[in-house]
Parts: sequence; C-alpha cells; structure tokens
Amino acid sequence: MRKLTHTGRTGKFKRDKMGDIIQREAIYLWYYISVLFKQIAPYWATGILLGSVISVFGKNRIHSLFTTLKHKKLGILGILPASLIGIASPLCMYGTIPIVASFYQQGMRSDWLAAFMMSSILLNPQLIAYSMVLGVNVVLIRFFTCLICGLLAGLLIHVIDRKNSFFKFENYVQKTDRDTNPNIILRLLLNIWRNIKASGLYFIIGIVLTACFQRYVPYSAFASLFGEQKGFGVLMAATLGVPVYMCGGGTIPLLRECLYAGMSLGAASAFMITGPATKLTNLGALKSVMNIKSFAFYIAFVCLFAFITGILVNLAV
Repeated sequence: MRKLTHTGRTGKFKRDKMGDIIQREAIYLWYYISVLFKQIAPYWATGILLGSVISVFGKNRIHSLFTTLKHKKLGILGILPASLIGIASPLCMYGTIPIVASFYQQGMRSDWLAAFMMSSILLNPQLIAYSMVLGVNVVLIRFFTCLICGLLAGLLIHVIDRKNSFFKFENYVQKTDRDTNPNIILRLLLNIWRNIKASGLYFIIGIVLTACFQRYVPYSAFASLFGEQKGFGVLMAATLGVPVYMCGGGTIPLLRECLYAGMSLGAASAFMITGPATKLTNLGALKSVMNIKSFAFYIAFVCLFAFITGILVNLAV
C-alpha cells in the first residue's frame, strides 16, 4: 500500500512540475511575442498603408509610365527604368503577370519585361517600408541587389532570347482589376483589408516563430553557422530561402532576429533574394507564362545570383 501511495505522489509531482514548466514557457513566449509585436507591427502597418495608397492612387500612373517607354528609343538601356518601375509597382506576382501580358501584347521588348518582372518579384514599396525595421543599411543592400538582379535578368534575356520565345503570353487570360469601387475612400479601405488578409496571418506566424527562436535557439551555434562560416552560411541561407520564405510579412521578424543572432549580411541578402523569387505562389504565376526550359533557367539564375550576391556583400562589409 505504501509503495502505491509513493508512486501516486511521484506521478502527481511530475504532472505538477510539467504543468509549471508549460506555464513558465507560455509566459516567456507571450512576453517575447508582445515585445516583438510592439517593435515590428508599426513597420508592417506602414507597409500595408503605403502599398494600398500606391495601388489605389498611383498604380495606373506607374504602369502608364512604363508604357511610355515603348515610344522612347532606349534600346538595352531601357532595362534600367523598367527595373526601377518594377520595384515601384505595388502588385503581387499574380497581379503583375496580367500587366506584363498586356505590355507584351502592345509590343513591349522582352528584355524590358524581364527586368520589370524580376524587380517586381523581389521588392515593392510595402516591403521597403517593412524592411526598415532591419535598418537602413539592410534596406539599401536589398534595394540595390534587387535592382541589379532585374538589370541582369533583362540583359540575359536580351542576349539569349533572340527569337522572343522565353515567355508565353499569347494565350494568357487577363483578370479583372479589383480596385474598381467608385467611392475612392471605400476603394482604399478595401485594398487595405485585402493586404491585411494576404499578409496578416503570415505576420503573426513570423512573430511566433521569432519568439520561439529567441527562446530556444542558441545564438552562438547560429552565429557559427550563418556568420563565421560566411561562404557556407550564404549557401545555407540561399537554400533555406526556398522552403522557408512565406511572405515579407512573415519573414521580416525572423530575419531581424537572425541578423541580431549573428547572421552575416551576405547570408541575409541571399535569403532575401531566393525567398520571394521562389515563393510557391510566385513560381505558380511565373510557370503560367513560361515553358519548362525557361522556368528551369529562371530558378538557376535566381539561386546563382543569390549566392554570388551574398559572397560579394560579405566581402564588401
């Protein structure tokens, strides 16, 4: 009887101890989550607002500006304004493809379209505003690496696509514009709500994952992998960008913590390139206007550019 009683008390003690541990960890995680939310949410909200304002009030002007390039005799130099306009465009990839298809049908050059699409995939006004939480230096690195990636994409298409066969826009079906409400204030509010729905869940997931990272990942081991071993760290970050990247809203908090933990700027740059460029939704949109050969070339180009960029950034900083 005494043995049974002792065993029962031991089991109860273990359950109580486990409950205390779970409660303690929940308190720690909630604290980390609340602090992260207060630090990062303003940047996320600013990005949402900026993107919606540009989408509602400036999207057509941006795309009209790109259309006017067709009438200018810029030649290969047109990839520069095309890439810059791609960064300024607030649309996601599924919104960009119909616009590019329209430009193609109007006779726009393929190298300009490639520069526009590549830059638009990697960066937009919302992401620039949101990335400010990473610091000005990181934002500048992100901007110029994305611009260069767009320029190289345009240059490569200019060289290899003499037959104008890299993209398949001929049978692409245009989708209707959702920003059509006659009340401009309501149109803006609806656009903001769509952006919140598109990125809000990923933002929360990113905050939770970052809190778990802060609590459970030893910074010394992380810094050794992604900071001290710079070449291998860049390769690992570029590779991780493919399956891990959800959206800007979900990845920025985690990337911020990774940099704080010792990730090199080169590794972060590689991640910021392969992540959005190989996000599943973006790949799905691109595959709809590419054949298998073009699609494989795109993947190889992005991964190679990300790795080389990461190495060069590490050498420069």
